[in-house]
Formats: sequence, C-alpha cells, structure tokens
Amino acid sequence: MSQLSSLIHQQSFSWLIRYLLLIFTVFFVYNLFITNVYGSPLTSRYLQLSSNIVSAANVNYNLGFDIASVTNLGSIMIQFCANDPLFQDPCVPPTGFNDSGAVLSAQSGQTGFTILSPVSNNQIILTRPSTIDAAGPVSYTFTNINNPTVEGSFFVRIQTFSSIDASGTAIDYGGIAANTLNNLSISAEVPPFLYFCSAIVINNLNCNNASGSYVNFGDFTPTQTASGSSDLLVGTNGKNGYEITVEGLGLVSGNDVIPSISTSDVSRPGTSQFGINLVSNVSPVVGQNPYGPGIGIPTSNYNKNNFYTFNSGDIIASSNQSENYRLYTVSYIVNVSSTQPAGVYVSTINYICTANF
Repeated sequence: MSQLSSLIHQQSFSWLIRYLLLIFTVFFVYNLFITNVYGSPLTSRYLQLSSNIVSAANVNYNLGFDIASVTNLGSIMIQFCANDPLFQDPCVPPTGFNDSGAVLSAQSGQTGFTILSPVSNNQIILTRPSTIDAAGPVSYTFTNINNPTVEGSFFVRIQTFSSIDASGTAIDYGGIAANTLNNLSISAEVPPFLYFCSAIVINNLNCNNASGSYVNFGDFTPTQTASGSSDLLVGTNGKNGYEITVEGLGLVSGNDVIPSISTSDVSRPGTSQFGINLVSNVSPVVGQNPYGPGIGIPTSNYNKNNFYTFNSGDIIASSNQSENYRLYTVSYIVNVSSTQPAGVYVSTINYICTANF
C-alpha cells in the first residue's frame, strides 16, 4: 500500500492557498501475490502430464505459456520444485523426480531450442542463439521424465533470458502447480494473479518503472484551476476481469472543506470544488486516455472529457474479462472561491483493485 498526501499552505490573504499535495494510498487485493523483481509475468501458463501417477516413468510433460515481453530471447529455465513456485525461495527437488534424461520432442511459437547440457535432476535449460521474439503463446513437450515418488503437489518455475545459458536478469517469469496421485490423473492448475500499482508516472507498462509520490498543484487562486495527475497500472488473468474503486474524503482543514463534486460537472474557477476523471482533458489541460493492450475503460462518470466528479465508493474503471496491462491516468482538479477559509487542507484517497476470478 502506498500513499499520496495533499497539503495546502496558507498565505496572508484568505483567498490564496498554496502547495496542495494530494496523498493517495493504493490497496492491493491479491488472490495470489506475485512479486515483480524477476521480469514480467508469463500468462496463460499450463502443464499437461501424460500420466499423473506417482513414480510413473517416461512421462510426457507438455509445457505452455504466453510470452509477455518483446525482446531478445536466448534461453528458458524450467525448474521443478517440491516447496513452492516463488523464485526468491530455494528450489527443493521433488522426491524421486528425474528429468536428467528428458528429450525435447516438440516446440511451437518460439522455436529453435535445444536442451543445454548438463541437465540436473530437476532443471532444464532450453537454449538457442539469442533472437528477437514476439509476445504470444509457446509450447514445449518433453519426453522421458520420471514423476515424483511422493503423492501431492509440486511446482514448475519458468524464467526467460536474453542470454543463451539462463544467466543475467530474467525477462519474464511464471509459476505452475501440478500434482501426482495414486491411480488418478488430473490437469495442472494455472495460478491466478492480479498485477496492480500506482505512482505519479509508470513507464513502459511496468511497475518496476513507477516513480513519484506527490502531486504538487503549485499556487492556488480563485481565477485559475489547479490540476495534477497520477497513474494506475493493472493486469489480471481473472476470467471476469477486475474493478478499481476509489474511497476517501474531500479536502479538509479542521471543520473547513473544499467540497467534492458529487454530480459530474466542468471545472469552475472561483467555485470551491475537487474532482477527478480518467481521460484526456483540455479544460484544464491534464491527463490522458487509458492505453495498453487491455480493454478496460473508466466508468461513465469518470469517462467524460472535461467533466469531473468524486464520490467515495465509486467504481472508476473496470474490465469484464482477463487482459494484459492497462494504464489509467487519474486527473485531479481543484478550484477555490475567494471566500474559501485559509488553512492546511489534507486528503487521503484509497484506490482498491479487485480481480474477479
């Protein structure tokens, strides 16, 4: 959770209010927490086993996923772990599992790979000359793998690299859960994820590039609208999409309030008001329309150019299906009247993103 505060420092004149700093806090609602220090998430991940039976030998493992990043791809590291799919944890080999004799029998999407030798008992590295790839689905089938000898879950960790030997910084990453059972075959599970962050600026649809934590409105006068903006980035594999809700109060200083715009309205210099929207505006010039490969859009009250509103509890943006990353820019406007009491005004706003799995 991160916060953005807004402060207004009073001048000697009652109509002049300076330096409004708006703080907002982002609250993440995760069905599964995914850290982002290992690149961008691989989506649509799956693992199909020709047999889920404990101790089965010469099993075919069909691994597939969607590559997220468009960059040079030279190797893919695949690890089989007994403990969890989290890359920050040591990988404990599943009991009895053995992929040292694995053969890459089929590949699609990004091809030209071979298995890099030597092969450990629980790790396979695919290698090829580093070549520019395209985002999209890939699949790789391995034969001659021996299942774990213990019934229960095990996990697959996947990372892609520009290097040919899985060295250096990972590009994309993902985890998959699988099971071995006695006399029962099942499909692997694709873990759900929600990717959400906020900052003043988020470059390249990547939360690692988020920067800034304050919106500075500068000097305040009754004749000119003060404005600022911040970014929200979201992505999820939830089949029913997501919703972003806003919660908080208007700008207050003791008992004095700069009221929020409860019904969508234009900016009115000289009238005390506070509001937001999620589109590009020319009155004042602030914000931009949503962009990215996703399809999510702002809700109706927050999707009108040059019209602003703010009501705690409103859903401000949503999508009805899973999607890749979508960037929203929140535009803030504040006006004051000549009779607005001087004071230090503070507001705390929460953005809550909920995935619908």
